[in-house]
Amino acid sequence: MKTHKGTICGILAAICYGTNPLGALPLYAEGVNTCSVLFYRFSLAAIILGVTLLVQRKSFAVSLQELKVLGMLGMMFAGSSITYYQSFHFMDAGIASTILFVYPIMVAAIMALFFHEKITATTILSIGLALFGIALLYRGDGGVVLSMTGIVLVMLSSLFYAVYIVIVNQSSIRMSSLKLTFFVLLFCASILFLYSLTSPENHLQLLHTPRAWFFACWLGLVPTVLSLVLMVVAVHEIGATPTAIMGALEPLTAVAVGVFMFGEQMTIRLGIGIVLILTAVLLIVGGKSFHLRTITHSLSVLVKKTWRWKS
Repeated sequence: MKTHKGTICGILAAICYGTNPLGALPLYAEGVNTCSVLFYRFSLAAIILGVTLLVQRKSFAVSLQELKVLGMLGMMFAGSSITYYQSFHFMDAGIASTILFVYPIMVAAIMALFFHEKITATTILSIGLALFGIALLYRGDGGVVLSMTGIVLVMLSSLFYAVYIVIVNQSSIRMSSLKLTFFVLLFCASILFLYSLTSPENHLQLLHTPRAWFFACWLGLVPTVLSLVLMVVAVHEIGATPTAIMGALEPLTAVAVGVFMFGEQMTIRLGIGIVLILTAVLLIVGGKSFHLRTITHSLSVLVKKTWRWKS
């Protein structure tokens, strides 16, 4: 029963996070800028988590050292979110979500470069597959080239999030996931408020319609709070690696949302690129659970069948 519960929670956590475009794109259509969208997302999520901690009678106390680490995490998470949401203005949300998913590969690379973790053949193959997949996404079937600005923004977002994960992993901070996330979101909202003061284009906007408030609440609840809570349950019940593998449903959900809700185009070339990137990530998070020869053979068969179907 625990396995079934954990699996279901892991799947739902990934699907919930993949609905980010479902909340962001309608707000963009109403003229709400990126800074405001994220400010409402993080503020509402922080309020929900704060109330949850109060109901559970948990302490909000943190040490100065913990506050410094939480501030760094808030900066990384805010930077990742700003660049990710900005990329929606330059490319389809489904493609942006797929490229963002290379962050586990970046984590592996950072750990190898700065913390002397061994670079394995699997890591090298994963990086190669991810780069090839991104190259396929870069130029579509009709020769349409993706915005380089959009690609740079997503890659920066992925890098910020990878650094976020490394900091969590390497720091000595010890607190519950809910408490940590509450403070990170609080720092994110504060950083976004300060960022909104940097230029008129970034100023915080009031939400004037019930529709806008609905999608703002959606962002704060579904891809933020619900995704977090379900992920914590999944990790507790079935472990971190299976939960991470199920995270492949995140970009797939975003692609489905983009195609069916917002009319984004899906081509065979893009499909192959998405499959390559997801395979690269699964290789990284699966680690020793996968046999390199088996994966390589399966990939070869998949690509041959796909191109045969196309012709």
